[in-house]
Amino acid sequence: MIARCARALGLGGIALALVATSMPAAAQDNSDARIRKLESEVRALQRKVFPGADGRFFEPEISAPATTTQPATTTAPSTTAVTDILARLDALENQLQRLTAQYEVGSNALRLLEERIEKLEAGNAAPAVEAPAQAGTSAPATRPAAAQPAAARPDPARLAAVQAIAKPQTDDPGDDEYSYGFRLWDAGFFPEAQQQLTLFVEKYPEHPRATFGRNLLGRAYLDDGKPSEAAPWFLRNYQADKNAARAGDSLLFLAESMIALDDTQRACIALSEFAETYPALATGRLQGRYATARSKVTCG
Repeated sequence: MIARCARALGLGGIALALVATSMPAAAQDNSDARIRKLESEVRALQRKVFPGADGRFFEPEISAPATTTQPATTTAPSTTAVTDILARLDALENQLQRLTAQYEVGSNALRLLEERIEKLEAGNAAPAVEAPAQAGTSAPATRPAAAQPAAARPDPARLAAVQAIAKPQTDDPGDDEYSYGFRLWDAGFFPEAQQQLTLFVEKYPEHPRATFGRNLLGRAYLDDGKPSEAAPWFLRNYQADKNAARAGDSLLFLAESMIALDDTQRACIALSEFAETYPALATGRLQGRYATARSKVTCG
């Protein structure tokens, strides 16, 4: 579009030059027609440079300088016609000069805008470790990226010991997953047991060993000194099925978790519920743990 406008401006200038240098005095009769044609072409050029349809620009008009009423003179009509032609040609030349100047201003503004966009794009493509320069200050030197802490490497001896624990391979994959978690817990590898038992209870929530898995997962956290992570698993296992094989165990271990968290009120509630709901366990298999837990709190 800009190239077409430039070519149009150049052609308009050439046309004016031809009109000014080749108009004989005898051709005054058809000069008005030629000038009107030239004005029409300049207006077409104006519409290209000033696209008034979008409302952002106004379309300038070419008008000859206002003529003042002259007193009657004896000047020959031919002199008046030539003066009028010259005035209209001056108006055309002035208008083309303004169009040319406005075109140059627009071209310069476009060039500056393109340069600014290129700088912005170059700045966005710069490495993140380079801070942009602030106005009025010099750009800071490029700083190397902060070194990331190296990931802690597992203890080779511990890794070897964990790998030495074999995972069962039977016809019951669910039981194999639980048994492997039990072996890790029994060997004292609590974080590894937590990961393995979580996998089991999420993958086999309806397995007959699920009550054992949830209870043992709570114990893996409790034995690892994390009673706040252990308590939800104990409560979940107890509430899932109060008649399940490890529901009573989870209720007692829930009380132990509350004691570890210094929550005496909830510890006493759990102990009371355990003694009332599972009296056979309180006086049998879990009697020792129950007595130890009762000795650690004073319940009303």
